Amino acid sequence: MITMDDIIRDGHPSLRKTASEVQLPPSDEDKQILSSLLDYVMNSQDPVIAEKYGLRPGIGLAAPQINVLKRMIAVHVQDDKGTLLSYALFNPRIVSHSVEKAYLTAGEGCLSVDEPYPSFVPRYARVTIKGFNLDGTELKLRLKGLSAIVFQHEIDHLNGIMFYDHIDKNNPHKPIENAIAIER
Repeated sequence: MITMDDIIRDGHPSLRKTASEVQLPPSDEDKQILSSLLDYVMNSQDPVIAEKYGLRPGIGLAAPQINVLKRMIAVHVQDDKGTLLSYALFNPRIVSHSVEKAYLTAGEGCLSVDEPYPSFVPRYARVTIKGFNLDGTELKLRLKGLSAIVFQHEIDHLNGIMFYDHIDKNNPHKPIENAIAIER
């Protein structure tokens, strides 16, 4: 089971490296790592389990955040309609995206970043993701709103990009033109 002690913090060199593709079909070890990423985000959202194990709530986690430089992410989040999206993916990639942007009005957070970064982080409003689930089956997901933002945030981790890299340093609350503001 992954705990907060397993999650590396901002400044660790692995967070700035590009993760390697996972060999498919995935090994048992890779399946176990990916499964444990999903277990963390699910457990962190359960108040009883989170308190018992001292887990900070999260809705996504990428393998580089536990110092494993492989292209694996887990997301457990409700979409705009209240549908639970719970995915553990090998080699996820954005295959298409909207021109239109979106951002979270409350800003983004990260399990690897302890301090808050109140700011607007521009993201694509809609994305199509392809990746492989735990069984090695290819999935294609069309996402919008919060779920699109979460997947972009986690895929950025696979490329050594942190969410605050997208922020306008001179004016972090500068309105993002023609973007959808998402309340959370």
